Amino acid sequence: MAISTLLHPLVVLLLSTALATTNANTEGDALYALRRAVKDPQGVLESWDPTLVDPCTWFHVTCDSDSRVTRLDLGNGKLSGSLVPELGKLERLQYLELYMNDLVGPLPEELGGLKSLISLDLYHNNLTGPIPSSLSKLSNLKFLRLNGNRLTGRIPRELTKLGSLKILDVSNNDLCGTIPTWGSFSKFSEESFMNNPRLEGPELMGFVRYDVGGDCK
Repeated sequence: MAISTLLHPLVVLLLSTALATTNANTEGDALYALRRAVKDPQGVLESWDPTLVDPCTWFHVTCDSDSRVTRLDLGNGKLSGSLVPELGKLERLQYLELYMNDLVGPLPEELGGLKSLISLDLYHNNLTGPIPSSLSKLSNLKFLRLNGNRLTGRIPRELTKLGSLKILDVSNNDLCGTIPTWGSFSKFSEESFMNNPRLEGPELMGFVRYDVGGDCK
C-alpha cells in the first residue's frame, strides 16, 4: 500500500510530462509546416529548429505555463508563400499575427479550429479565395482584420454569430454580394467593408436582398 501511494504521484508526473511533450511535438510540427510553406529572405524563422522538442524556444512564438503556443508574431516579416492547414492544431493560440507579408492562396478552413483565438490579423497580404465560414467557430474572436488582400465571394452570414467581435475590417478586397447588418455586424460601419467594388448593401436598408444565387464568386 505504501509503495502504491509513493508511485501514484510519480505516475501522474510521467503522464503529464508525456502529454506536454506530445502537445509540444504536435504544435512544433504545425509551426514547422508553416516554415516549409514560406520563403523567408530575412531569416525571421531561422530559430525554428524541428530537432528541438519545444517550439516555445523559437523566436516570435509565445507560450503559456503549459508550454502551449499562444501567440505567433510574424507581422511585417517579408514572408512569402501560403498558409497551411496545420495551423488549426494550435488549440490555445490567441493571437495569429501575419499581417504585411506576401502570403498568397486561400485561408485554410482549418483556422476554424483555433478555438482560443482572440485576434486574426492577416491584412495587407495577397490572399485569395473566400472567407471560410468555419471562422464562425471562433467564439472568442475580438479582432478580425483581413483588409488589403484579394479575397472573393460572399461574406459568410455565419460570422454574424461572433458575439465577442469588436473590430472587423474586410475592406480593399474583391468581395461580392451584400453586407450583413445583424448580430455582431450591426455595430460595424461601412468603413469595415469599403473598396470592394462588387459588394452591395447594407441589407437593412431594405433595397438589397441577400441572394445565394447569382454570379458572386
